[in-house]
Amino acid sequence: MSRMPDHSLVLDLALTVRHDGRGGVADDLSGPEGLTAWVREHATAFDADPRALAHTFTADGETLAAVRALRAAVRALLARAVRPEPPSRADAERLLPASTALDLLNSAAAAVPTAPRLEWPEGSEPYTVHRGTRAPDAATVLGAALARAAMALLSGPDRDRLRACHAPRCVRYFLKEHPRQEWCGPSCGNRARVARHQRRRRLPAQP
Repeated sequence: MSRMPDHSLVLDLALTVRHDGRGGVADDLSGPEGLTAWVREHATAFDADPRALAHTFTADGETLAAVRALRAAVRALLARAVRPEPPSRADAERLLPASTALDLLNSAAAAVPTAPRLEWPEGSEPYTVHRGTRAPDAATVLGAALARAAMALLSGPDRDRLRACHAPRCVRYFLKEHPRQEWCGPSCGNRARVARHQRRRRLPAQP
């Protein structure tokens, strides 16, 4: 049976843009070797042969450019999903227009045509799977898988839990796990509380 879309895969793609620890932003996909390592690390999350991805996938410059463009589209749509809250600071000033982001996502998802196939094992209930109608290259499969996972997240109920973390130096998006959660993790919560305390100490005393 086909794998359910993995929301963590989408967020992990977005989080390849991250804080560099020095006040700036780092990119884990800055070269083909970075994308190769990322795909192999996440091989089991794709609806493809994980052994092939884990051991044989090697990115080139063209694949890297396509995935980085798709990531920009995903981050633009995550930013749209968290409105009216502000987006991540990483790309708040250079987000793609929503129409461009949607076109990129839809094009990538459509690059691997699929058709329904009925499976009915002896002694079991019948079920439908969707299989590719042709055998595209690994880069096309990768883009389609990422785009379809993003679509599943953005069109599903978990979209309402999406947040941008606004702790100092953080540039992450995350899924809110409980009503009082304000940050992506405990370390960001600690930084935000320290920064808030320091701001209060700097404020002039009220008459």
